[in-house]
Amino acid sequence: MNVVTIGMRPLTVEDLGKVARGAAVELHPSAIDRIRAGRAVVEAALAAGEPIYGLNTGVGRLKDVRLAEKELRHSQETLVRTHAGGLGAPESTEVVRAALAVRVNGISRGGSGASLAVAETLMALLNSGVHPVVPRDGSVGAADLPQMAAIGLVAMGEGRAEYKGQILPGGEALRRAGIAPLAVEAKDGLALVSANGISVGRGALVAMRAMDLAETADVAAALSLEAIRGNPSLTLPVVGAAKPYPGQTAACGSMRAALAGSYLLEPEAPASIQDPLSFRVAPQVHGALREFISFARRAVEIELNSMSDNPLVSIEDGTIIHNGNFHPIVLALAFDALRIAVVHVGQLSERRTGHLWDSFFASAAVVQGQLPAGREFPGLALRYAAASQFAELKQLGAPATLDVPPLDMEIEDHATSAPLTVGKTASALELLENLLTIEFLLAGTCSRFPAPYRGWERRAARRCAPSTGLWPALGKIGHRRPSTSWCAPSYPRITGSSPPTVAFESVPTPWNSRAEPITRQIARRSARYPWFRSSGGTAS
Repeated sequence: MNVVTIGMRPLTVEDLGKVARGAAVELHPSAIDRIRAGRAVVEAALAAGEPIYGLNTGVGRLKDVRLAEKELRHSQETLVRTHAGGLGAPESTEVVRAALAVRVNGISRGGSGASLAVAETLMALLNSGVHPVVPRDGSVGAADLPQMAAIGLVAMGEGRAEYKGQILPGGEALRRAGIAPLAVEAKDGLALVSANGISVGRGALVAMRAMDLAETADVAAALSLEAIRGNPSLTLPVVGAAKPYPGQTAACGSMRAALAGSYLLEPEAPASIQDPLSFRVAPQVHGALREFISFARRAVEIELNSMSDNPLVSIEDGTIIHNGNFHPIVLALAFDALRIAVVHVGQLSERRTGHLWDSFFASAAVVQGQLPAGREFPGLALRYAAASQFAELKQLGAPATLDVPPLDMEIEDHATSAPLTVGKTASALELLENLLTIEFLLAGTCSRFPAPYRGWERRAARRCAPSTGLWPALGKIGHRRPSTSWCAPSYPRITGSSPPTVAFESVPTPWNSRAEPITRQIARRSARYPWFRSSGGTAS
């Protein structure tokens, strides 16, 4: 079984991705020692009787209310129950599993002061496949309190959980999985809820998804450049070296690799002097996306491996410190910035789609009325859909981190909206994926029916051979299908075979909206359109 060990080293977004997809987790012995050491500091503080927020006092505006020793356990249970105030559709299983792993990793650092039983119970949920039903909305990004409380309820044998495909009362799910409900001690309830598990967990998944789409955008731009017979000089290494942002250098190299074997790279190949900016600045804009992905990834991994509890246990000093480490402002700002970069990449894709449309209708076959009868032309029917998708994408570019009002009698007078900005970025990536898919399809059609050469007649009678590098690049990319329910009566249906392919055939209206894989070898020839492209990457 694939197992991720927590506490041995800092976790990465890839580690969270493995857990989200079903990997088991285990605690490293050093993590167990740290948890016990942190708990010992909490027990000593309780014995000393000093007032500590959320431990032997109330929380929020009740911070100055002291609790009797006999009230400590009940107050922790009440803390979890009273914060379970989320609403909306349930989070996906992947996000819930990632959030559980985030919280276990945070506890493993020792700074939460939680009992070892808390970490063990959360790990048991992961390893047994008991997934709390967690509402998507409710957190303002100063710890994901409502969502983490929903997880805490299930750990205590309350709430609701999914187990083996059934939604059950939390206690029943634990019983079937053989997990004993958690009996919370002082500080345990606060440790369960006062964490940014949802924001960090989804942030890791979004950052990985964004990197995949950055590579996809490079391939789409390269295919479109080939389709319009553009100038490939924009991908030369000297361009990247002249402005050495790592992201731009990587984008130049990625597009160059995608064009390997293309006729565009032959010494005497026809080329325009300069192409529209949506082609010419693709390495710069795609490079900017990579830069902000790196920034977001760094923010996620710092939050993931930090001690973000309030109050914070310092094992070295034997003290408990009130602080604001639960505030994930860098992560929130990183995803606000990342989302704007995503919008720019989508804008370039939509503009290139417009140029491809123009190229198709300028082709000799269209102008001379020689299009093959009875054939459909993938992507053409979606030109207006692309414009619609970009309009929606542009709206998501607005920042999300400045809009939370003061709460709890203005004690909590600042928040980050971290889950909102991460969620908006996930939505932006879905729209970008739709735009890139449309671009792929239309570029394939334009490659089959190219526009007239711009002053070069040497190759007028020769069909341009597509690059050989595009197809292996596409083969490495596994994505889901566009999220839109396209209702065109006859349009490419993306099949769920392995590897995924695009089959150009009639689609029922409305189309099934469930997620399916797409665009590995998106332009592979189908039985219905043997003329489109061959699977080997050469024109048929």
